[in-house]
Amino acid sequence: MRTSILLFFVFLSCSLKAQNCYLVVGTYTGTGSKGIYVYRFNVGTGKATLVSNTDSVVNPSYLTVSPDKKYVYAVNETHGADPGRVSAFSFNNKNGTLTFINDQPTGGDDPCYVSFDNTGRWLAVANYYGGSASVVRLKKNGSVKPRIQLMQDSGNSVTKQRQDQAHVHSAVFSPDQKYLFTPDLGLDKVMIYRFNPSATKPLTPAKMPFEKTLEGEGPMHFTFHPNKRYAYLISELMGTVSAYKYNDGKLEKIQNIEAHPHGFKGTIGSADIHVSPDGDFLYVSNRGDENTITVFSIDNETGKLKLVGFQPVLGKTPRNFIIDPTGNYLLVANQESDNIVVFKRNKKSGLLQKTGMEIRVPKPVCLQMTK
Repeated sequence: MRTSILLFFVFLSCSLKAQNCYLVVGTYTGTGSKGIYVYRFNVGTGKATLVSNTDSVVNPSYLTVSPDKKYVYAVNETHGADPGRVSAFSFNNKNGTLTFINDQPTGGDDPCYVSFDNTGRWLAVANYYGGSASVVRLKKNGSVKPRIQLMQDSGNSVTKQRQDQAHVHSAVFSPDQKYLFTPDLGLDKVMIYRFNPSATKPLTPAKMPFEKTLEGEGPMHFTFHPNKRYAYLISELMGTVSAYKYNDGKLEKIQNIEAHPHGFKGTIGSADIHVSPDGDFLYVSNRGDENTITVFSIDNETGKLKLVGFQPVLGKTPRNFIIDPTGNYLLVANQESDNIVVFKRNKKSGLLQKTGMEIRVPKPVCLQMTK
């Protein structure tokens, strides 16, 4: 009997642990935010509980978690006051606390995106106002080494107020880790680099060095389908999604579709893009006058998209959003209404349902999850 009871509690403990992830939130400081916030998020119930926060890091707007889950890295947007930087933190997976290790300049102003290669040795950073992408090497203790390489874009495009110069908006490794893709809002191009993690300077222009978008689209974020055969790009200025066939560093456009209602007359400001874990649906966040998440279904045979619907985000200025690893919930960071809203996700229809749950946090920008 005692053995049965013991086994029951062991099973219960393991089940509860399996249901919990850490939600790590990057924010803009200066208006009440303390920096990076860590929550315990239950993927069974959708409930979040505050665990810890930093108290001194400046504008850790976008962040990423290392593949081994031991470290968190955040860019620091300083708006020209100081050179843009990337900060390293050790992450205690037992209690969810962060400890600052060090930081280094990224080589460009206002870094807005950071990502890992799968070796866990390299960070790629997009410097928005710097108009550049940089790669940073990491030490075994998680600290950041001085910048290794800077890939500088130059030029402009047709929208004078937003495209007067290069503005690199994200830096995404290909699923095979052979390439780095850096959408440049200012140039209407997705720059493509060959990536060699063993080289002293790992980036070189690919044979196809860029993919040109439509003039004035303003490419922002980029993501791959789980089957690795398709890729999707959201453009901020026109609010359009481009679908591509992907093969060994080459993009072949197969579709361009609006992420807002046809004929929409308000201000457009699309932002983030993610594919559901099952690969059946694509989601896009829209800022400006929309404040919605657009839902598309994906034809897994062709990679093409079909509009399913729009979900108001119950807040203002949805930046980054995330789907939990089980695909049960989608969480949206609403920067200007200081809330993260939790939606239940219908896995069959792709549609989002209100849960009534939200997390109040000043100026949330980026969401990441780790078990």
